[in-house]
Amino acid sequence: MTGLARTEQPSHDAADLSPSVAARHACRSGMADTTAGVANGFVQGNLVILPETLAGAFHRFCQLNPKPCPIIGMSDVGDPRIPALGIDLDIRTDLPRYRVWRDGEVVEEPTDVLAHWRDDLVAFVLGCSYSFEEALLAEGLPIRHIERKLRVPMYRTNIACGSAGPFAGPMVVSMRPFKPADAIRAVQITSRFPSVHGAPVHLGHPRSIGIADIDKPDYGDAVPVGADEIPVFWACGVTPQSVIAAARVPFAITHAPGLMLVTDLMNKQLAVL
Repeated sequence: MTGLARTEQPSHDAADLSPSVAARHACRSGMADTTAGVANGFVQGNLVILPETLAGAFHRFCQLNPKPCPIIGMSDVGDPRIPALGIDLDIRTDLPRYRVWRDGEVVEEPTDVLAHWRDDLVAFVLGCSYSFEEALLAEGLPIRHIERKLRVPMYRTNIACGSAGPFAGPMVVSMRPFKPADAIRAVQITSRFPSVHGAPVHLGHPRSIGIADIDKPDYGDAVPVGADEIPVFWACGVTPQSVIAAARVPFAITHAPGLMLVTDLMNKQLAVL
């Protein structure tokens, strides 16, 4: 399958496409911006692609660490499609930007991975916190990185993940600042979305989870935290990237942090009462 051509696009007028399909088609056409606030109402996902020889261990890693790594979709070996997430979806072209890893290092950040696709690859799509932001906004809670058209700030922490095979390392978290009363409401709202990280893992005091400088995220963009606000931290689907680096995995493909896969699933489908 190496070097297959891009998925043929249906001859629909752009106005006829759903927001999720339109977002994926935009990626195929070269859109390489953050997907925060894109296709509101539709589930977004983090991406990890690994050789079949490592897929079983990574699946176990996700089972042991459901907060940062909730699996919402998985491909068959060598198949770039995941029909449960989108009938026309092509995992090789439908994200704004990818990261290609060799021996734990990022060696390329292309806008498609057609040239890197192989018959032995398995794709995992993990829930993303961008998905629960719709519910926060619906309750009138401000999302600073959306307001400023930035990527959400993300940080490596001292919170250890459960290990499986070669996969072990620290949890990555995403941060959104809120006033204390809004932070409590955010906990209540996001608790209803366990498939996209659920409730926060930490509130306030970033140093207590190993974050030395809140103004210097490891991934994404910095956003200001007001004097009357506290930082609220959610488990993040970039965690596998810190683990891939720590394990020096020979070959992997991931999304570029903050630039996600937009699926045809609806956020409301993932909510629990």
